[in-house]
Amino acid sequence: MLVAHLPAGYILVPAGYILASAARRRSAAPGIMAAALVGSVLPDFDMIFFVLTGGKVHHHDYISHWPLFWLALAVVALPAVGRLAPRWFSAAAVFFAAVMLHMLMDTVAAPMLWLAPFDWSRFELTTVPATYSNWVVSFMLHWTFGLELLICATALIVAQRRNRRVRSAQRG
Repeated sequence: MLVAHLPAGYILVPAGYILASAARRRSAAPGIMAAALVGSVLPDFDMIFFVLTGGKVHHHDYISHWPLFWLALAVVALPAVGRLAPRWFSAAAVFFAAVMLHMLMDTVAAPMLWLAPFDWSRFELTTVPATYSNWVVSFMLHWTFGLELLICATALIVAQRRNRRVRSAQRG
């Protein structure tokens, strides 16, 4: 995915607010948006290494794109946050949900190492063929980019509805 990770993280924000409200942790609500947005793009920070190595190693091969790494981290971190900083549990849960959503989204059109480091098999829903000399153009003209545009449009609708609610709450 090229452009939809951040909008997808934004779409998760209302679920985080519901979780915080159900847990009676409304004071953590400001951290929920930041957690969702950071979690939705954090795995792609491995692009720095991809660029530094001259693209010799696909960035999905780094540990930041191993779903089992994030699941193991969540299994350790979530109970710790729940016990030591319960106010931030909702934000932490949304962060890990956003990271895993990133993994799922990448699996649509890019090979992912879902079982690494135990199994190096790659999983992807579809392969985007290199039909153009520029890989970005190949991605943008592939049907999967339509899914990205749909996610972006959904995020805009969520933002519009949120802004309407905020404005009406401020008025009265």
